[in-house]
Amino acid sequence: MSSDQRFFDFLKERIGLDVASVGEAIIERAVRQRSQALQALTADQYWLHLQGSHDEQQALIEAVIVPETWFFRYPESFATLGRLALSRLAEIKQMRALRILSLPCSTGEEPYSIAMALLDAGLAPHQFKVQGMDVSPLSVERARRGVYGKNSFRGQDIDFRERHFAEQSDGYRVSDRVREQVRLQVGNLLDPALLANEPTYDFVFCRNLLIYFDQPTQKQVFEVLKTLTHVDGVLFIGPAEGSLLGRLGMRSIGVPQSFAFSRHAEPVPEPVFVPMPAPVPQRSAAPIPVKPRPFSSFSAQVTPIKAAPAHSDAADLLSQIAILANEGKSLEARAACERYLQSHPPAAQVFYWLGLLSDVAGSALEAQGYYRKALYLEPQHPQALMHLAALLESQGDVAGARRLQARAARSERADSERKR
Repeated sequence: MSSDQRFFDFLKERIGLDVASVGEAIIERAVRQRSQALQALTADQYWLHLQGSHDEQQALIEAVIVPETWFFRYPESFATLGRLALSRLAEIKQMRALRILSLPCSTGEEPYSIAMALLDAGLAPHQFKVQGMDVSPLSVERARRGVYGKNSFRGQDIDFRERHFAEQSDGYRVSDRVREQVRLQVGNLLDPALLANEPTYDFVFCRNLLIYFDQPTQKQVFEVLKTLTHVDGVLFIGPAEGSLLGRLGMRSIGVPQSFAFSRHAEPVPEPVFVPMPAPVPQRSAAPIPVKPRPFSSFSAQVTPIKAAPAHSDAADLLSQIAILANEGKSLEARAACERYLQSHPPAAQVFYWLGLLSDVAGSALEAQGYYRKALYLEPQHPQALMHLAALLESQGDVAGARRLQARAARSERADSERKR
């Protein structure tokens, strides 16, 4: 089927999906698959069926959503959660159980990882509860089943599997001790009544979701997340979403590779949303040594990213880098960056990607070098400024981080004045 705006608009309305974030081909393929399954001969026939069938609407959404997750993805996030949870319990004098939210929870790897991390950190079962939520009933059902294949266990450190799973003929089953800590349900983040009667959460995991929304939807979703998160709580996001939260008045807590943000107490200007690059999945690596500062004063300021090179081959290669990184193929993404540099003039965005790939792999010095190269070519590159500032601050170079933040702020003011 050719591009059909009706299906794009349907997915935008139902789940907030911006077609530009995944590409028209992904949606067209899903429509073809569902149409063929129903033996619908034309796009119009399938569209009519879609309008009259709630089950088919959900089936199309399921065909577009392809879960890509595994246990303890971004390991430092869970290590940080354990430390913060113990601190949070002390703050509230253990008067209640901690509340943690994971959305979208996909097929359950994230909420179960949260529960395992907290149990391993020494929390008792009565001290916390985890809520997992996803728009996909099929994914939630798989999460409730709690049986996983080898693809859900990645990286070098999978010792947790011995502690928290039982091997059976069709995979590994999550232990009852972990399952009892997690409640799972279907829910849509775009639903204005989502968890309306629930207390706020101490920790919220919402990773690699905002990048699939257009700018108005990003703002809408952030307001929901802010409502769900306790004023003293922490929001965990994907590695490519930090600059967005920085513009919304959130601050990095200063722990490398944790991608954790807390609220900024000072008033901030009305946010301006910018497109985000695709997320880069975490590879298992030793964490960067940091100073023992649970919360930092870092606040990123960003400006819109410049457009990709006009040359179509260069633009295609940049798109390929993003796709490979989003699929967790870090080595392939890095090789694509090298191919770009071999066949095209140096580009700030490519050096930024190399910096981010090095950053999340734990190579701090290498990441700094790439970020600085990006800023040499494009002095106000927003993501490079934000990530380099966070990296410097986490290593104790507060003055260097402040200089980068001030530089970004000056650029933003100048850009705003030019647009008047």
